[in-house]
Amino acid sequence: MKLTELQIKKAQPKDKVYRIFDGHGLHIEITPKGQKWWRYKYLYNGKEKRISLGVYPEITLKEARERHIEQRLALSKGIDPSAARKVKKVQSLRASNNTFEALGREWFVTYEKDVSEGQATRVMRRLERDIFPFLGAIPIQTIKVADIR
Repeated sequence: MKLTELQIKKAQPKDKVYRIFDGHGLHIEITPKGQKWWRYKYLYNGKEKRISLGVYPEITLKEARERHIEQRLALSKGIDPSAARKVKKVQSLRASNNTFEALGREWFVTYEKDVSEGQATRVMRRLERDIFPFLGAIPIQTIKVADIR
C-alpha cells in the first residue's frame, strides 16, 4: 500500500528509528527526535545501499517520489546513485575553487611582489569593488566575453 501525506504527518517518534515504506525501496525514516528523512534503499552489485532524498516536510511525498524515480532510472542504467552524488559534489567543489575571484586572488599574490605597495592596494581595491561583486562567484570556464562587457 502506498504512503499518504496523512500517514506521514501522523507518524510519531518511537524509542528507536523506524521506517514506513512507500514501495520500490522508497521509505521515510522517523528518528526518536521526530525527524523524518526520505531514503531510498537499493541493491548495487549485490550490496545493499541507502541514499537520502531529503527531509520531510521540506521534501513532500510527491517530490520524494520524483527524486526516487530519478535515482531508479540512474540505477537501471548501471549508475550507482550514491557514487554519482559524490562525483557531482566533488565537481561542484572544484568549480567553486575555480571561480574568477579565487583565481584573481591567486594571481594577485604573484602580482603584488613586482609592484609598489600603493599600486598593489589600488589594484586589489578595484578588483574587490568593481569586478568581484559581478564576476567573482562565476566559474572561470563559464565566463563569456558578454559577461565582461
